[in-house]
Amino acid sequence: MCENVSHKLKGVNAKMGGMLLDVTPAVASVIAIVCLIAGLLIGGGAIILYTNKKMQKNKSNAVKIIEDAYAEAKTIKKEALLESKEQSQRVKDEIEAEVRNRRQEVTKLEERLNQREEFIEKKELSLDKRTEQLEDDKKEIAEIKQGLEKEREGLNTLKQQTMQELEKVAKMSKQEAVDMLVNSMREDAQKEASVIVKKIEEDARENGEAKAREIIGQALQRCATETTQEMTVSVVSLPNDEMKGRIIGREGRNIRAIEAATGVELIVDDTPETITVSGFDPIRREVARLSLEKLITDGRIHPTRIEEIVEKMQREVDKTIKQAGDEACNETGIYNLNGELVKVLGRLKYRTSYGQNVLKHSIETSIIAGLLASEMGANVKIAKRGGLLHDIGKALDQELEGTHVQIGVELARKYGESEEVVHCIEAHHFNVEFKTIEAVIVQVADAISSSRPGARRDSFENYIKRLQQLEEIANSFKGVDKSFAVQAGREVRIIVKPEEISDSQAMFMAKEIATKIENEMQYPGHIKVNVIRESRFIETAK
Repeated sequence: MCENVSHKLKGVNAKMGGMLLDVTPAVASVIAIVCLIAGLLIGGGAIILYTNKKMQKNKSNAVKIIEDAYAEAKTIKKEALLESKEQSQRVKDEIEAEVRNRRQEVTKLEERLNQREEFIEKKELSLDKRTEQLEDDKKEIAEIKQGLEKEREGLNTLKQQTMQELEKVAKMSKQEAVDMLVNSMREDAQKEASVIVKKIEEDARENGEAKAREIIGQALQRCATETTQEMTVSVVSLPNDEMKGRIIGREGRNIRAIEAATGVELIVDDTPETITVSGFDPIRREVARLSLEKLITDGRIHPTRIEEIVEKMQREVDKTIKQAGDEACNETGIYNLNGELVKVLGRLKYRTSYGQNVLKHSIETSIIAGLLASEMGANVKIAKRGGLLHDIGKALDQELEGTHVQIGVELARKYGESEEVVHCIEAHHFNVEFKTIEAVIVQVADAISSSRPGARRDSFENYIKRLQQLEEIANSFKGVDKSFAVQAGREVRIIVKPEEISDSQAMFMAKEIATKIENEMQYPGHIKVNVIRESRFIETAK
């Protein structure tokens, strides 16, 4: 259509071409505008026609798509219905199969219940029969019991008649005869037992003591340590008495500074050229002693210098403690102790017990325990280790709560010691029962080290108390006339009343008294119990 219009325009232009020559420019402009408008109108109409055609075509396509979608939806619906029917049929089949299985199980349970009912009925029948039998048996037993009662009554009557006849013949009652027989048997048994016990003790004493002396003698011959006498005070020598004034200082400021820095008490009395350092903590006392000696040598005594010297001496004492612990390990041949445990062990260098240096006592105990273990075939390493650490708790017993045994057990476990070594520490004061031979050896070695002559300095009060306790234990037994503690408490002599205590009873009394002493007292070494029974007949000639 556009082509036709353009063709017509070309014709019009051609026709008017000749006319233009005769037309004015204004007319030509109007004609051009008219032609332009006509062209625009013709083009717009062509565009509208094309658009209408396109819309009709799209509408037909949309209708076709809708029809296809409707047909496809019908197909999907049909397939979904078929699939749902198949699924419902499948579920129905599964439910029916499960119902059949449940019915079979119920049938089996019913059969079992029927069988149980039949079994219970049979049991009931048998129980009824047994009940009837028991009733019959009870009747028979009752009859037999009545017969036995009659026979027993007859026997009792006969027994009483026989006893009466025997008492008439023997001229004593039944109780008197029984007492006489029991006393006779008791005396015979005590005599025989005393003879047997005495023989066993003699054999054990001859063989056991000889072997024990041999073992202990061989061990002690290879161990020699010095005795020590330590106190809770230390004495510092002065070059002259003027030094006392310098140590006291103006208005006592120097002595107060020393006491505050070290934690001890300085005693300045009339004793010439000496100052006493008093304190229960041995390490603080040692720091104070060294500080005083250093201050006296240095000559500069004032609070600032005192603090410097005390701090320096504290470091030196710490080094000495570590060195003492290492030397103790080297001396006993124990090289794998925990480092912290070695430091605690070194603190025992400044700790004493009854005047005996605890570190030297521990070293001595370790050596003796190792030698005894070697002689007896026990574990030497455990015995030496237990002996070295048995009193380790005494290094901290003034700082921690509890006995030195409890503290030592906690320290040993904390720093990885074996249970065998811990048991040696725990049992060396009989706090628990012995479980190993090494624990017994450590206890014996501890007793040997502490009870040897010159090892310890017991206080006079404790000594008197132990003697009194020995005599009280002896006097608590029936038949004791007098008792005397002799040989510095190593022996107790007991005089019994001869009219109340026989020879065999005296022997058993000695054992009982010794056992009670072991259970109630703590003492070094051994205590001999000597029971004396003697008869004296006194007559006066007139």
